[in-house]
Amino acid sequence: METASRSFDLRDAHDRMAAAMRSRGRVLVAFSGGVDSGLVARVAHEALGDNALAVVADAESLARWELAEAVSEAAEIGIRLETIRVSELANDRYVANPINRCYFCRQELGAALKPLAAELGFSAIADGVNVSDLGDHRPGIQAMNEAGFWHPLVDFGFTKADVRALARELHLSFFDKPSNACLSSRIAYGEVITVEKLQRVEAAEGAIRALGFRVVRVRAHDGIARIEVPREDLPRISETAMAEEVVEAVRNAGFAYVTVDLRGYRSGSMNEDLR
Repeated sequence: METASRSFDLRDAHDRMAAAMRSRGRVLVAFSGGVDSGLVARVAHEALGDNALAVVADAESLARWELAEAVSEAAEIGIRLETIRVSELANDRYVANPINRCYFCRQELGAALKPLAAELGFSAIADGVNVSDLGDHRPGIQAMNEAGFWHPLVDFGFTKADVRALARELHLSFFDKPSNACLSSRIAYGEVITVEKLQRVEAAEGAIRALGFRVVRVRAHDGIARIEVPREDLPRISETAMAEEVVEAVRNAGFAYVTVDLRGYRSGSMNEDLR
């Protein structure tokens, strides 16, 4: 679990964020079920009650277990929740999987949430972008900026470690939930995205998690599965009996070849060559 790595007044930042929520009157939260948007939803609900609404965009790249957890977490927070259906794969530019794929994803999100917010009378759309997100390759943030999304965690200086620390202080059960990007992020740039490929990744990752690996990525490279687990899990996944189970599970999901990345799990590893 990450911990706050610098001096940061969590309670003061919390109070100022809650005041900013109240000043906006009605806030719609783009909710993913992750700890970042979960914290924003918690503060919004605390500050605004029924004038806060969490909305999950259910797209082809959202794993079913992630959707189920988002629903459960919203219930824990107590915030009202709506689920809207969006289709990322209806956008040919997204399907082509360029290096700015996330831009088109977030364009679709903005196109879905802005009319909903206007219809329901919400003055702001808040998301879970935090300060730690700003240094990576994040074209999706550009699209959210263009759509007028509000980044309260950035405004009040929250890094990822700060988010987890405040979520823990507020007794959110998912404060240490591992980060998890969409299923499309597992497919190598330039390789066309299809529903079948997304389902293959979801099935493979689900099977490996069922073997006891809490954090896992199955990166798809034209039929080859490159598995990432934290470095401390590399000896266990490489042990002969476990390796055989992993290979069988991943091949059953539809991959022809199965490899383990010896560098271990890295968030956003598909972006490494872009640097």
